[in-house]
Amino acid sequence: MTTATKTILTAAHWGPMLVETAGDNVLSSRGALPTAHPNSLQTAVRDQVHSKARVRWPMVRKGFLASPEKPQGVRGQDEFVRVSWDEALDLIHAQHKRIRENYGPASIFAGSYGWRSNGVLHKAATLLQRYMSLAGGYTGHLGDYSTGAAQAIMPYVVGGNEVYQQQTSWPLVLEHTEVVVLWSANPLNTLKIAWNASDEQGMSYFEALRKSGKRLICIDPMRSETVDFFGDKMEWIAPHMGTDVAMMLGIAHTLVENGWQDEAFLARCTTGYDQFARYLTGESDGVAKTAEWAEAICGVSATTIRELAQLFHQHTTMLMSGWGMQRQQYGEQKHWMLVTLAAMLGQIGTPGGGFGLSYHFANGGNPTRRAAVLVSMQGTVKGGHDAVDKIPVARIVEALENPGGFYQHNGMDRHFPDIRFVWWAGGANFTHHQDTNRLIRAWQKPELVVISECFWTAAAKHADIVLPATTSFERNDLTMTGDYSNQHMVPMKRVVAPRDEARDDFEVFADLSERWEAGGRARFTEDKTDLQWLESFYRIAGERGAAQGVTLPPFATFWEANAILEMPESEQNARFVRFADFRRDPEKHPLKTESGKIEIYSRRIAEFGYGDCPPHPMWLAPDEWHGNAQPGQLQLLSAHPAHRLHSQLNYSSLREQYAVAGREPMVIHREDAKARGIADGDLVRVWNGRGQVLAGAVVSDGIRPGVICIHQGAWPDPDEGGLCKNGAVNMLTKDLPSSKLGNGCAGNTALAWVEKYHGAAPALTAFDPPASA
Repeated sequence: MTTATKTILTAAHWGPMLVETAGDNVLSSRGALPTAHPNSLQTAVRDQVHSKARVRWPMVRKGFLASPEKPQGVRGQDEFVRVSWDEALDLIHAQHKRIRENYGPASIFAGSYGWRSNGVLHKAATLLQRYMSLAGGYTGHLGDYSTGAAQAIMPYVVGGNEVYQQQTSWPLVLEHTEVVVLWSANPLNTLKIAWNASDEQGMSYFEALRKSGKRLICIDPMRSETVDFFGDKMEWIAPHMGTDVAMMLGIAHTLVENGWQDEAFLARCTTGYDQFARYLTGESDGVAKTAEWAEAICGVSATTIRELAQLFHQHTTMLMSGWGMQRQQYGEQKHWMLVTLAAMLGQIGTPGGGFGLSYHFANGGNPTRRAAVLVSMQGTVKGGHDAVDKIPVARIVEALENPGGFYQHNGMDRHFPDIRFVWWAGGANFTHHQDTNRLIRAWQKPELVVISECFWTAAAKHADIVLPATTSFERNDLTMTGDYSNQHMVPMKRVVAPRDEARDDFEVFADLSERWEAGGRARFTEDKTDLQWLESFYRIAGERGAAQGVTLPPFATFWEANAILEMPESEQNARFVRFADFRRDPEKHPLKTESGKIEIYSRRIAEFGYGDCPPHPMWLAPDEWHGNAQPGQLQLLSAHPAHRLHSQLNYSSLREQYAVAGREPMVIHREDAKARGIADGDLVRVWNGRGQVLAGAVVSDGIRPGVICIHQGAWPDPDEGGLCKNGAVNMLTKDLPSSKLGNGCAGNTALAWVEKYHGAAPALTAFDPPASA
């Protein structure tokens, strides 16, 4: 008897999808929205559900199970033992209770951070924190790896984080902008995803840009997939890694040399330009930041720098910045200087001019719809406790290494908590965090590590207790598309039954809540099933929509229809200009900065006295860069991959589209490859004092000499000698904060050596479950 096939609508970060199933088997998946730019990630649902890398049942590390209060063995090296769900939850509960009673709520890190399911109910970290709030509080996290430096500095400069805010609308950019600069942005890769589900509109705008005849420039050490997409319509300029501020200063100095800075805008809409100008011209430090000075640092010719200054001055220019350049030491300076340059051009708040920090992410600039917007599960139960402490997410290793240690963050003097229990849910910190070997050492320090996971990631393999979680295709949820547009509402319907013993995090934390106190399950769930929660979120969305003139059908009708709801367009939002009101009347529409204006010099930051974050944008040479490389060292760029979301889908068949010599690819310039006897397709070893990895060489002219690129997100796969067989770039990256202000990650500040690998190619084991699993 054959099982009838069904097509079920759901969604992921990479957009709404139609999944074809037969019983409990996924047959295929495809995008549910019409698009001229197919998204490879949408084809991988079968691989996600049926992967050999799935965690099949609860597992406990052997040395931990033998003696939970004084564990034996080494995390990452020990065998695992299969246990029942009740045994696993009882074990967690007993140790959680012991640690909380002995060391207090700050000793429990439940700030697990990652890309979570994009639905509004099943967010693993939110559900974990909801449970921990019922238990009495926990240590959480501040900031994120993506934009840690920028989101800290931008509120001082323009009064908001900017990186997660709507941009001047694309229709206005296409109508008014004359020069578009993609500075450290690769939208062809990054627009495949969104924090919610992608609305998939971004590439159609970039397609229109390609056909527009506008002057298009990409500034990036690597010729990205986006540059290839634009072809001869786009000019590629490749500075040395980490030198963007110096290049911008050279452009800014050229503006001043020629009297091209917009003095009226600077006087009316900014504060502190005079202090910055004294630095720019060399009056304050004796060094004029001329185009020639910039050339010596960034490697872009003074002629080109002067031409850019003239071009930007004479034309309506939109500086579309990515985030890679602020994931560096002193990363706060990058976007501060970008805003300063845009202010000197005087085009901020005009249709088509200024700067934008999210055109490359989640389709910023796609106009916001009149929408019924879903709410989501909140972290704290009624009467529960919020986080009692928070640490910058990129400093978790330092917190484990140095409990009680002093550090500074964003104007505050703080001390790291003494973390004894780590629960990571909905994220893969072993691929996210820099300097993996340092993380592995620090990870031995807590008394208990629990991981809730769908797959045997490196984090799961370094846990004491591993709980098998359902994928989003094995449960019910709801989502919006578009982090900024709210263009669609999508039912995320359960596609297949949970595999093996996988459970929803919602049920797991409800069970643990009942162990914590009588009636705890009812407090956690508020006596609602998953569909009842979704219906309540939908009802609130309907109330919000009514205020926008949007009427939703009854929930049962919507849920059964298995169809996308598209929200109506807003004529007003299609004409949105970021900072337009402020530009028109800075007194009536002040920014949320201390002065109400754009702060080129910040008095508050000056008061902090941070040597690594001065009070106006400055060029600061990083610890590791082209300017201090040892003989043979190359700068290491860890860029966003084309066929993954960070580490998600690394195990999938999409690997076949990018793996070289069975490994993560490493792009190297032809000259650098020739000097090292490396040919295209060779297996290479990349190493520095922090670690070593194997990668497959891609020899290219599309990268600056002196730079290599390994995409981030490969799963760590170290052998007994510490050689990562899968090319996980964070084995090599430097774990240091961007500055004391933001404490963001600095993954793009690293040097490494490269050589051809001559040994027998070791077998890849990154995606194999532990032998005992």
